Amino acid sequence: MDNSGKEAEAMALLAEAERKVKNSQSFFSGLFGGSSKIEEACEIYARAANMFKMAKNWSAAGNAFCQAAQLHLQLQSKHDAATCFVDAGNAFKKADPQEAINCLMRAIEIYTDMGRFTIAAKHHISIAEIYETELVDIEKAIAHYEQSADYYKGEESNSSANKCLLKVAGYAAQLEQYQKAIDIYEQVGTNAMDSPLLKYSAKDYFFKAALCHFCIDMLNAKLAVQKYEDLFPAFSDSREYKLMKKLLEAHEEQNVDSYTEAVKEYDSISRLDQWLTTMLLRIKKTIQGDEEDLR
Repeated sequence: MDNSGKEAEAMALLAEAERKVKNSQSFFSGLFGGSSKIEEACEIYARAANMFKMAKNWSAAGNAFCQAAQLHLQLQSKHDAATCFVDAGNAFKKADPQEAINCLMRAIEIYTDMGRFTIAAKHHISIAEIYETELVDIEKAIAHYEQSADYYKGEESNSSANKCLLKVAGYAAQLEQYQKAIDIYEQVGTNAMDSPLLKYSAKDYFFKAALCHFCIDMLNAKLAVQKYEDLFPAFSDSREYKLMKKLLEAHEEQNVDSYTEAVKEYDSISRLDQWLTTMLLRIKKTIQGDEEDLR
């Protein structure tokens, strides 16, 4: 069956679901099981939605799932309603990101009302990702990652909470909210330090915190590096620590060449990602007589 055939079948199912809803509102249905007709309508709306998905008509699929969700709410089936709102959100993601967010928010309201905070946290991440990639509104992405981290923390899912917080820190630093980023990197770094499994990653978090300090001012960075070394002696054996030392020295001497050379040397072994490149360039610009390029 081609797409237009699937779409026609979906439209027929919608009409059938609407008839069931109308019939459920009649006087006799009210006396004799109107709710079973609504249950049938829910099922038919979901079938129509899946048919629209097969036809790649994402908006129509989203709308049909929403109709099913509203009927589930009428029947007090909260869990089924939330599932349909999530299905609607996933369909709308492909056509209307803002509507996808609205549907996911409806699902989140239901899940938090039911005390299902871990599932709510997962959907806050989905919303944050839509703001990151589709709507490019980083402030709102940060807010949803923070909300997700809060819910995960409340459920003692600390590693999931930390993943969200690290996203917040990365974006906060890009938006020059350095203190916010520093607080998160230090908190996550200190937690990682005490875990045999995560110990190795602690140096990366302290390194990132030190770079954020450096973006505020050099003295801050110097003190921070000293603090992290005392807190986590293994930090002083890392390549990140050695790079920080060289960068601080170059900055103190206002020597752009040795700054660039230190970065180049580090990059030849551990490739710089976009975030590190941005931070290192910002610091480099504070050295007098600086040219634009980092490498």
